[in-house]
Amino acid sequence: MRRAIYPGSFDPITNGHLDIIERGCKLFDEIIVAILVNPNKQPLFSIEEREEILSEVLKTINHYNCTILIEDFQGLLVEYAVKKNADVIVRGIRAVSDYEYELQMALMNRRLEPRIETVFMMPAEEYSYVSSRLVKEVFSLGGKIEGLVPESVEERMREKLHQG
Repeated sequence: MRRAIYPGSFDPITNGHLDIIERGCKLFDEIIVAILVNPNKQPLFSIEEREEILSEVLKTINHYNCTILIEDFQGLLVEYAVKKNADVIVRGIRAVSDYEYELQMALMNRRLEPRIETVFMMPAEEYSYVSSRLVKEVFSLGGKIEGLVPESVEERMREKLHQG
């Protein structure tokens, strides 16, 4: 069985993330969508909320007989990958600037754990500029994010904005 880990903040999950997960399901038997717990960041959604949102929106994609698990982790990604008996780390790349950073991370991960491979995937063209950070920024300033995140995610963001 080929197990991959797709790590990220997923705060919020975007259609670009979903595109990578769905296409990753064509390549792997199991994908662990691993939410990074970063105590240094102020997330829009709690870990529990992100897990709930992911569970909801992942039902809408084609799994291609792939099992998708949702977990959270903190610490070194390669240590988590070894603990989970993963073969691959999946990383999305949108632009050359992403590639530079991701290449450094992949090479460091390979040095720390040569058994784990990193696979870079590009999202569909219409999501090539979309990031969680950009979605949150545009949304908070009143911009439209329709088509960049699932409708249910936009609705949850709207609820959060009205809570504050």
